[in-house]
Amino acid sequence: MITLPIPEGKKIYCISDMHLGFPNAAESRIRENQLIAWMDQISADVSDLFLVGDIFDFWFEYKLVVPKGFIRFFGKLASLADSGVRIHVFVGNHDLWMNDYLSEECNAQIYRTLTDFEFRFTNHVTRVCIGHGDGIGPGDYGYKLLKKVFLNPIAQFLFRYLHPDFGVRLAHLWSGTRKTTAIKNGEVLFDSATDYIVLAIKERLLADQSTQKGIQAYICGHRHHAINLPLTTGVSYYNLGDWFSPEFKQAYVLQISEAGFDFVKFQPFC
Repeated sequence: MITLPIPEGKKIYCISDMHLGFPNAAESRIRENQLIAWMDQISADVSDLFLVGDIFDFWFEYKLVVPKGFIRFFGKLASLADSGVRIHVFVGNHDLWMNDYLSEECNAQIYRTLTDFEFRFTNHVTRVCIGHGDGIGPGDYGYKLLKKVFLNPIAQFLFRYLHPDFGVRLAHLWSGTRKTTAIKNGEVLFDSATDYIVLAIKERLLADQSTQKGIQAYICGHRHHAINLPLTTGVSYYNLGDWFSPEFKQAYVLQISEAGFDFVKFQPFC
């Protein structure tokens, strides 16, 4: 468990699934500008910013270059880091090939698995478990197999030797087509009885309770459903939704402070 002291009056903020780059540069820029305006808004009271996976619709770090774009977002993230904000980045299924770029440029801590945190406020302690949520729980075998392929060093080596103009375009085409199709097909209703992340979290909750970890919230992304689901007394599961659904319908922010948890719908800036 990672322990983080939280200065008096400060908050932790969690968001997920911004998918910068989707569906094209122009529409992504609108979303990026909204994200930057929000980061400006929280700059006065944020101690820790958690980006819980799929920041980008596609990301690959070559040895000497990274994908074009997102310079305004990177600048704002670096500005927050330079002011003392701790940046925590979880690798998602769309940015599996993230390595050390954000840690070197923005002093971000990079996480690849569900991770437990203890936030030490002035008067109490809050414990949470955070992770993107992809590849956990029963089922979803197609993706689990695909993830093993994507993480295979040989596959990464071969992709690196594709020219970026071709490789990045191919990756965006594959990723964007899937999301565009999902949007056209309409929203899939959330069902806590069958949702594989919820099922995995419930198993983890039982294990955590047996060791008296005292986890109060399980926080994930990936499923593009904004969810606040009570699991048992004093324990909830949060899914942070996404920032690309039409009109920011699923965009939510989880704030954690001395006062507790506050799950807030993102309100676009004019």
